Amino acid sequence: MHIVVDILILGAGWSSQFLTPLCNARGISYAATSRSGRESTIKFDFDPNSGSHEPYHALPKARVVLITFPIIVKGASERLIRLYTQTHSLDGSNSKDDAETKFIQLGTTGMWDGARLNLNGARKPAQDLWYDRHSPYALTPRAESEEELLALSPNFPTAVLNLVGLWGGARLPKNWVGRVAGSKEALKNKGSLHVIHGTDVARAVLAVYGDFEKARGQRWLLTDGRVYDWWDLASAWGTPPIQSLTQTRADADADRGPQAGWVRELMDECGVRALPRDAQHLGRALDSREFWSMFGITPVKPLLQD
Repeated sequence: MHIVVDILILGAGWSSQFLTPLCNARGISYAATSRSGRESTIKFDFDPNSGSHEPYHALPKARVVLITFPIIVKGASERLIRLYTQTHSLDGSNSKDDAETKFIQLGTTGMWDGARLNLNGARKPAQDLWYDRHSPYALTPRAESEEELLALSPNFPTAVLNLVGLWGGARLPKNWVGRVAGSKEALKNKGSLHVIHGTDVARAVLAVYGDFEKARGQRWLLTDGRVYDWWDLASAWGTPPIQSLTQTRADADADRGPQAGWVRELMDECGVRALPRDAQHLGRALDSREFWSMFGITPVKPLLQD
């Protein structure tokens, strides 16, 4: 008889630091895996090309399985769900512990990468375009695997949550400026930024867990409901220097790097009168309203404030 948990997290990575405390607070039982079995996780290494049942015997039965790692091998999504289901089959007692397992895959929004598909399949640059979960997308290997997983419904209940840039904890957007805007030319080409905090990812996962039929067989797009302008953020944050032993905090705060000056120059050159720029000028804008409306919740970590 398998131990039954509410949620099995396949791949205890970054998102787990937000999901597991929320599960604890709400009295939702869980188990998590890692490749090494570190920190009380179950050792499990998914081999996308293997048909062996053996690794799955170590896993508990779960009402919902959350797949946090990307799957890009053709046939691997179906294989994972089939092997897990076969090794955790129902015993016929008709108790609530024997309800069918549901599967959630965490994905990215890279498939909506600012390029639309023409009718003939060719790609063209995006201009003043909004994307939502119903918009055409580039059929990347990851997107294909997600389609494969969704096609398993209704026989196997599945859903996909496509996430934008993840932040929270040690992941601070302020620290990204130097990487994405290391030169004026690089900054000139930066448009929109979409993010979601780990807390809101966790809340979204538990919302689907609590009312899976609303999500079943569907792909959902998740953002914090805002479109940020990289020029605006770079101007406000810059790239903080490494503080020396002889440098006071006030000195460090006064020197925020060159980005603010670059933004001022770019605004003059491009005729931008104020920041943030309008969403239609940022190259890509993502609309995630449908998810939050469907599940009756609202992001609690907006405006990049942890």
